[in-house]
Amino acid sequence: MAVARLTGQGAASRKYDLLTAIGAAGLAGGPADQRLALRLIVLITARYDWRRDRLATGQREIAALWSVDERTVKREMARLRERGWLVLRRQGGRGRVAEYGLGLAQLLQDTAPHWAAIGPDLEERLTPSPVPAGTSQVIPFPQPEGEDPWTRILQSFAAEAPVLYSTWLRQLRPGPLQGGELHLHAPSRFHASYVQTHLALRILAAGRENGIHALRIEG
Repeated sequence: MAVARLTGQGAASRKYDLLTAIGAAGLAGGPADQRLALRLIVLITARYDWRRDRLATGQREIAALWSVDERTVKREMARLRERGWLVLRRQGGRGRVAEYGLGLAQLLQDTAPHWAAIGPDLEERLTPSPVPAGTSQVIPFPQPEGEDPWTRILQSFAAEAPVLYSTWLRQLRPGPLQGGELHLHAPSRFHASYVQTHLALRILAAGRENGIHALRIEG
């Protein structure tokens, strides 16, 4: 499954699709999941800056938006970070609010089981063309080729976690492998931070057989 970007032609409909998918996934869960999904939808709708791809809203303002106290905001934002639905880009402090981005890859991965219940048109917009039963999964980008350790890791992710591969790993460029430490270069500091925080352990697990025991990710 490739990630449908929320920019460019058709982006507006995909944003609505994402909000619908979050709502459907929340409604399929218990009361706590439903509240969390609703709060995220309201927060995205009211305060997410799509042009800059960021959320920079203070806890007091979020509390008013959700009709809760700031302690509840703190707890719920922590849950959203733990799920990977929001990614902390800049810690708040000294008169400035924390800055977040959407964990788009994780959101799509977590809501994907509920897309069919919404309708085939949404599935078509959020994914590539459907894969016929009995055929291998089709990923609409070049497959990693080669026998070096990093390429073998990419091949593993492309087969088992194509959303993560297409969104976060495919853009990384490997540097030298020295003493079991692999150097990776990301297109931005945020990209490097996300991979380090959310994917480093999985990359190391996939690379252990190839002699990779440590990572250095720079952006």
